[in-house]
Amino acid sequence: MTLHAPSLAEIDAARSRIMGTAIRTPLIRLPDRDGDNEIWLKLETLQPVGSFKLRGAGNCILSAPRNQLANGVYTASAGNMAQGVAWMARELGVPAKVFVPSHAPEAKVAAIRALGGAVEKISFDDWWTIMIDHGRAGEAGCFVHPVCDTQVMAGNGTIGLEIAEDLPDVDAVIVPFGGGGLACGIAAALHAVRPAARVIACEVEGAAPLTAALAAGQPTTVEYRRSFVDGIGSAAVLPAMWPVVRQLIAETSVVPVAEIEDALRLMINRLHIIAEGAGATALAAARRSGMKGAKIVCIVSGSGINFAEVLRIMAG
Repeated sequence: MTLHAPSLAEIDAARSRIMGTAIRTPLIRLPDRDGDNEIWLKLETLQPVGSFKLRGAGNCILSAPRNQLANGVYTASAGNMAQGVAWMARELGVPAKVFVPSHAPEAKVAAIRALGGAVEKISFDDWWTIMIDHGRAGEAGCFVHPVCDTQVMAGNGTIGLEIAEDLPDVDAVIVPFGGGGLACGIAAALHAVRPAARVIACEVEGAAPLTAALAAGQPTTVEYRRSFVDGIGSAAVLPAMWPVVRQLIAETSVVPVAEIEDALRLMINRLHIIAEGAGATALAAARRSGMKGAKIVCIVSGSGINFAEVLRIMAG
């Protein structure tokens, strides 16, 4: 499957299409207690489904011909895209099915079911095969890929437009990197409207395939260690995404799990914001960036975290 990075026209069209579905999220400044950087947080946690995924899912589904939706929609997701797909299916009155890896957080699984989505847990390897194959043989319905879809990336790119409008002199945007759909969408928008801004993809230590791929010049398999940061991280960059990622993303930041826990505690204590591990990774990367005097935006991508993890992290 050949993908292309979304154009500015496609991102603008996505913004019109999802208006009234996804909200324009606020950009708030972190209290300046960590040096002379200006750190800003883009709170995608406030989307109706608790993450940015409603943007991409909404644009993808709303741009599909209605006859393709007759048998419903399905996706492969650890939770956030699943909620976006289930939300849109409910709005359109069509069934939604979600294949989740067996280790998916129960908080996200419960949220999918609450939105009316049917959930089927499968092994991580089988789940990954659906991602690679862009669907599951014999499965009815329109497949919504959580990453490898230009319309999904265009929906995500609307975040970049909002950042450029709300903070026109932004110096850097740090984006959690899972499959690359969020980072590439935002990068495509910013390259068009704020080319001076650096786009940095952040990964968690022990699950950083993009950093390895950029160093090798091609996708390569890395050792994958699970952590509470379940929304990002894998063993490899998706092959279909690599050409787009290589075109748009040149910088990464790999963050230890302990620093992500520190960032989550910081958001809870200072701003009363609860984010999932992936959502706290960008802030952790910003705090270790060393960019003096820079205006840095951190994408707080989602809020789906088990409260037991929050209690453990807050207890230190």
